[in-house]
Amino acid sequence: MLSVIGCITEQHNLWLVLLAAVICALASYTAVAVLHRAQDATGSTRGAWLSLAALASGSGIWATHFVAMLAYAPGLPSGYDLNLTVLSLVVAVLLTGAALRLSLWRRLPASAWIGGGVIGLGIAAMHYLGMAAYEVAGTIRWSAALVAASILIGVAGGAAALPVALRRRSPRDEALAALLLTIAICGHHFTAMGAVAITPDPLSAIASDAAPHRWLAAIVSIPSLSIIVLALGALVFENRERRRHEREQLVRSLANAAVEGVLVCDGDRIVTANDSLAALLGRAPGSLAGASLAEVLPPLAQSAQNAHQAEEIELSDAAGDLIPVELIEHSIDLGGRPHRAVALRDLRARREAERHIHFLAHHDDLTGVANRSSFNAKFDRAIDEMRASGRGLTVLCLDLDRFKEVNDLYGHAAGDELLQTFARRIEAVLDEGQTFARLGGDEFAILAPGIDEPAAAEKFADDILEAVKKDDGAAFSGALSTSIGIALAPLHGAERETLMGRADAAMYQAKLEGRGGSRMFKSDMGSQVRARRLFDRDLRQAIACGEFQLVYQPQTTIGSGTIVGFEALLRWRHPERGDIPPAMFIPVAEDSGSIVQIGEWALQEACREAAQWTQALSVSVNVSAVQLHHLAFAKLVRDVLEQTRLSPDRLELEITETALIRDLDRALWTLRQLQALGVRIAMDDFGTGYSSLSTLRAFSFDKIKIDRSLVRSVDSNEQAAAIVRAVLGLGRGLGLPVLAEGVETTEELAFLKQECCDEAQGYLIGRPLPIEAYEHIVRLADVSRIAAPLVWRRLANAASDAA
Repeated sequence: MLSVIGCITEQHNLWLVLLAAVICALASYTAVAVLHRAQDATGSTRGAWLSLAALASGSGIWATHFVAMLAYAPGLPSGYDLNLTVLSLVVAVLLTGAALRLSLWRRLPASAWIGGGVIGLGIAAMHYLGMAAYEVAGTIRWSAALVAASILIGVAGGAAALPVALRRRSPRDEALAALLLTIAICGHHFTAMGAVAITPDPLSAIASDAAPHRWLAAIVSIPSLSIIVLALGALVFENRERRRHEREQLVRSLANAAVEGVLVCDGDRIVTANDSLAALLGRAPGSLAGASLAEVLPPLAQSAQNAHQAEEIELSDAAGDLIPVELIEHSIDLGGRPHRAVALRDLRARREAERHIHFLAHHDDLTGVANRSSFNAKFDRAIDEMRASGRGLTVLCLDLDRFKEVNDLYGHAAGDELLQTFARRIEAVLDEGQTFARLGGDEFAILAPGIDEPAAAEKFADDILEAVKKDDGAAFSGALSTSIGIALAPLHGAERETLMGRADAAMYQAKLEGRGGSRMFKSDMGSQVRARRLFDRDLRQAIACGEFQLVYQPQTTIGSGTIVGFEALLRWRHPERGDIPPAMFIPVAEDSGSIVQIGEWALQEACREAAQWTQALSVSVNVSAVQLHHLAFAKLVRDVLEQTRLSPDRLELEITETALIRDLDRALWTLRQLQALGVRIAMDDFGTGYSSLSTLRAFSFDKIKIDRSLVRSVDSNEQAAAIVRAVLGLGRGLGLPVLAEGVETTEELAFLKQECCDEAQGYLIGRPLPIEAYEHIVRLADVSRIAAPLVWRRLANAASDAA
C-alpha cells in the first residue's frame, strides 16, 4: 500500500490524476444512467442503449487509464505501441458491453453481481493490455501481490456497483453506484501502477513507430470525453422526449377517461380526438387524428364557434345512424396558434330516460298497460266524444281471482309474472281504440268506445274470459281466472265516477256468484256490494274486537264410550248481527285471505286451552286450504306448540280433500313437515270428494273422519250403510282408525258399533259447547267414569227398543 501511495504522490502529476478521476466519474455515471434506460427498453432499442453504455463506459475507462498514464512521470523516454493501444480500447468496450448485457439477463441468478465482476475483469484486461503497449527506456518489473490486489479491487468494485445501480432509480443510488464504479476503476489503476518498478536501461530502445506519450494521451482522451458527453446528451434528450411523451400520454389518458367525446381542431383538421369520441362514432381509436372535420363531422364543421354555450346537434356514425349530442367548445392556444377544443356528450341515454319517464307517467311499469291517470284521461275524452256523437261505450272492471293466494304461496315474483301474463293475454284480443289499464294491485279496467249494446258488451266480456283461460304454457297458467263487471254508457250513467262504481259493483257480484264469470250492472247490486263489503270489514275486525270464540265437541271411542278428545269449532258472535254460522263467514274469510289470521288465532287458542287440561286428551283443529298452502304454516304450528307447551301428539289437524287437490305437491310437503313434528293428521269429510282413495294413497293419514252426510240415517238407508261399511273396511285394511261425524241417534251409534267403527262424534255424544261445560271431564282423573255410562246407557236403550 505504501508503494501505491508513493507512486501516486511521487511519480504522478496530481492535477492530471484529478482530471483522470473526473473522467472516470463521468464515465461511471454515464454508464449507470444509460444502463437504467436500457433496463426500461426492449428488443433492438435495448441493444442500442447497451451499445451506447458499453462505448461510453469502455472509452471512459480507457481515457481514465491514458490520462492517468500522462500524469505518470518515471523520468525516462517512453511511447506506446499503437496496435496494442487500439486493442486495449476494443477489449474495454467489448467486455464492458458483455458485462452490462449480462447484468440484465433475468434468467441468470445474481446476474447483476456477475456482470459487475465481469466489468472488473474488463478493467484489468484493458489496463494490462495498455501497459503492454507502454514502451520505456528501462526494464519493467511487477509486484505479483499488487497485481493480484488490483484485479481483486476492480472485480469487487464492479460487483458492488451494478447491484446498487439496478436495485432502485433514486439519484442517491445512481451516485453511489457511480462512486463504486469510479473506485473500482481508479483503485485498480493506481494499485496496478504501484505494482510497477522501472529500472533504467541504456540498451533498451523505444520502437521508431511508437506513439509519443503526451500527444497520444491527448488524442485518445478528447474523443472519449466527447463520447461521454454525447451519451449524456442523448440521455438528456431522451429524458426530455420521454417526459414530453408521458405528458402527452397523460393528457390523452385524461381525455380518454372522460365520458364525453373530446377533440381538438386546427382549422378544419382534427389534431387529436379521444377514444370516447371514436367509440361514439363507431370508429377505431386514433383513426380521427389528421382527418378533415368536414368529412368526418360535417355538422360540427358547419356550426359556428360558440364558446361556453351548449348546443344540441345530430352526428352521423360510421353506420349512418344519427346520434343526438350536446356540444360545447372553447378556443385554446397551442404553439401560438388558435385551436378549437370541442366536447360532445351523447344524449341517447338521456333521451331514452326522458322517453321512459314519459312512458311511466302514462303506463304501468310492471305490465306496460295504461295506468290509472292515463285511463281516466282517455275515459273523460271518450265521454266527451260520446256526448258529441251519440255513440255509447262500455267499461269493464276486472279483478284476478285468488291473486293474493298466489302471492302468499309462491311469492311476489310469481304474482308479478301472473299479472304480466294476464295483461299480455288481454291485450292480444283488444282492438284499436280500446284502452286496457291497470288501476292498482290486481285491479284492471277496459274502455271500449262504440260498444253500447248489452249483448255486444257481454260478448266482449266472454271473449276476454276465453283469452284469460287459454293455456299458453306460461307459468301459473292454471291459476289465471278473472271476474268481470260491465257497465254501459249512457245506459248505466254518463259520468266516469258513476260508470266505474257500477262496473266495480257488477264485478264484485260476479265474485260472489262463483268467480270466473262476468255480470252486467243491475240497480240492486249497489246495496248487495255495500252489504258484502261491510260484512268483510266486520270479519277483519272480529279478532281485535274479541268476537270469536271456540266451542268444543267431544269425541269418544264407540267400544267403551271413553272420551278421547275434543274438536275445536269456531264461532262468531257479532255485536249487532248476533251468532253468525261458520258456513256464512268461513268462505268470505277464505276469499279475502283473512282466514290465515283467524286460523292462527284458533290454533293458538285451542292449543293454549288443551295444555291446561288435567287429562291428556287430544284437540282437533280444522285447517283451511289457504292455511295449508301458506309457506309458513308448518313453522307456525311448531311455534304455537313451543309457546303453549302442548305435546305434539295431542294436536290433530283436520284437512279436507279439497285443501289438497289445489296444489297436491305443496300440500303433501307441508303435511310431511307437520308429521315430522309429531302432529297427527286426519282426513276430514272423507267420502265427499272425487279422489279420496288416491289422496289416501298419496299420504299416510293418521285418521279418517266419515262425513256427517254419510252417517245420517245410516240405520235406515241401505245405500248410506253400504258406503259406511266400505269406508270402515278401507280403514281396517289400511290400519287407520275411523271416526264417524254427525252421530245424532242411538240407532246410528248402534250401527257403527256393530260395524266396528272406532270413534264417534255428534249431538248424541255431546253438543259443541264452551269448554267450561266439559270442565268436569277435562279435569277428571278418570274420563271413562263419566263418558262410558252415558254411551252405554243409550246403547242399551237402543237395544231394548229394537227388541
